[in-house]
Amino acid sequence: MKIGAWLAAAATLALAATTAGAQEIKISHQWRQNTDGRDQATRLFVREVNARDPSIKFRIYPNRSLVSNPTSQIDGLQDGTLEMAVYPLVYATGKVPEFSITIMPGTVGNLEQAMKVKNTPFYDKLQEVCAQNGIRIITWWWTPGGFATKDREIKGPDTVKGLRMRAADPYFELMLKDLGASVQSMPSTEIYPALQSGVLDGLLTSSESFVSMKIFEQTKHATAGGDHTLFMLLQPLVMSKQHWDKLTPAQKKAFDEAATKSEVFFNGLQKEASEKMVETFKKNGNAVRSMTKSEYDAWVDVARTKAWPAFAQNTKQGKELLDLLQAALK
Repeated sequence: MKIGAWLAAAATLALAATTAGAQEIKISHQWRQNTDGRDQATRLFVREVNARDPSIKFRIYPNRSLVSNPTSQIDGLQDGTLEMAVYPLVYATGKVPEFSITIMPGTVGNLEQAMKVKNTPFYDKLQEVCAQNGIRIITWWWTPGGFATKDREIKGPDTVKGLRMRAADPYFELMLKDLGASVQSMPSTEIYPALQSGVLDGLLTSSESFVSMKIFEQTKHATAGGDHTLFMLLQPLVMSKQHWDKLTPAQKKAFDEAATKSEVFFNGLQKEASEKMVETFKKNGNAVRSMTKSEYDAWVDVARTKAWPAFAQNTKQGKELLDLLQAALK
C-alpha cells in the first residue's frame, strides 16, 4: 500500500474509533431515579466504568422515560436501537421461553445461592442462550421477594386457592393455577392499579418493588423476609449483543469489573430492601409473616412436580438449564 493510501486508511480508522468512543450508551429502565436500588446500582456501574475508561459516555433513562412499555425493551436490545437496559429476563419469556429459569420456583432460594451460581456452567449456558437471542448479561443482580394479598395471608400451597394472582412467569402461573388460583399476566408497573380496581387479590414480586410501588397501600397481608424465599428473580443490567461486540477487550474488562463492584453494592441493598419491606408493610397496617421451612418445602415439592417438568418439556434448552442450575446449587 502506498504511504498516502495508508495514511488515508489510518485517518478513516481513527475517525471511526473516535466516533464509536463518543457514542452515547443509553440505559433504559422502569424504576424511580435515585430511590430504587436498580437505578442506584446502575449509576454505580456507570461510575465504575468511567473510572476505568472516561471516554465511554452513558445516559440513564429511569422511570420508563425512554421506553414506555418495560417488556418491549427486549425489541430495542435485539435490533440494536437500545444499547442497555435493566431488564428482568422473565419479561421476554414470550420470545425466549428458556428465560423462565431466572425465576424458576424452588431453585435459587436466597442471595447467597444466587451468587454461588455465577461463573458456573449454568451461568455460561444462560449467557449462550442470551447471545443466541441478541443480548448479553452484564450484571448478576437478583432480587428476593414474596407474597402480598388483600384479604388472606399466604402460608403453604393450599392457601392460594380462589385468589386472583400475579406471578410474573408462566411456570409460577402454571403452579398457582394447579393450586386453584387464577392468574393475570402484567408488568410490575401495572400491579398497583390492578389491586386498586379489584383485578388482583394478590401477587408475587420483589421486595424492592413492593416498597417503591407502594403496594402496601392496597394490601393487608405479606409473606416475606426470613430464610426461605420462593420468589428470587434475576433482574440484570443487560446489553445489546451488537453493542457488546463493538467494545474493545479493554472496554469489556472495564464493564466486567464495574459489574462485580455493582453486584456487591446491589446485594447489600437487597438485604436492606427485604428488611425495609417488612418494616414498611407493618407500619402501613399489613400483617407480615415469613414463610416457615415446612411451608417452603411444600412449595418446592409442588414446583418440582409441576413447574420443573413442564419447563423441561416445553423449552428446547430447558432441561439442560435446569440440570445445570441444580448442579450449581449443590
